Amino acid sequence: MSVDSQTEYIDALIDLHRGIERKGPGDNAFSLNILSNLSTLPPHPQIADLGCGSGAGALLLAQYYQSPVMAVDFALGFIDELKIRAKQCELEHLIKPIHGDMAKLDWADGSIDLLWSEGAAYNLGFEQALTIWRSLLTNTGLAVISEMSWFADHVPETAALYWQNAYPMIANEAENSDRAHRAGFKVISTHRLPSQAWWKNYYEPLREQMMRQVEISPVMQLVIDEIEEEMNLFERFSDFYGYTFYVLQVRQ
Repeated sequence: MSVDSQTEYIDALIDLHRGIERKGPGDNAFSLNILSNLSTLPPHPQIADLGCGSGAGALLLAQYYQSPVMAVDFALGFIDELKIRAKQCELEHLIKPIHGDMAKLDWADGSIDLLWSEGAAYNLGFEQALTIWRSLLTNTGLAVISEMSWFADHVPETAALYWQNAYPMIANEAENSDRAHRAGFKVISTHRLPSQAWWKNYYEPLREQMMRQVEISPVMQLVIDEIEEEMNLFERFSDFYGYTFYVLQVRQ
């Protein structure tokens, strides 16, 4: 795919996700359960949400901790949505929306207590993302990062071939834990996002969005076709893969 074609594809993908609450699979109750079990954080931690989309995670974090959240995303449209949602939730005083590259943050080392990232680390590669972000955290800092993971040692060939093409760096939880260790973290716990969270909070709203599309361009049709293929695959093989949330602590 040429650079121009790739840009057009990304723009279509962003347009398709405009207006829906979550830009990827997730669930507030699931996230709150993780947050309720975190330790070592100060009462009002410094928080960053990287790849924040329109702010599902950032708003939850701000409300839960009543602390400022630096929310970063490369899609300006999503950042604009976040600003609107923060105002609607009366949390605009706690949300700092940042349109930027989560791989090139000019923040001071050791400035973040809690680093949160849902469904975004894959853009850099899980280990590479953790390696880049490690220095941002304090010595007692925690990171909660979701990553596409295999849930079984033996995966059906159809699912394996699809993800080898779509995301060649996909690995099982043990391999991802090893990657986190090499990047300077120890794994405190892992949590698999339930499949119903994919459907209820992401795929079903996205499917409704796709059905509302009119005058569909060839690029948008390509995006829709690929998402439908992904949905069909997940419907068949969700027991074998999905998002695992890795709760990580800086390793001294």
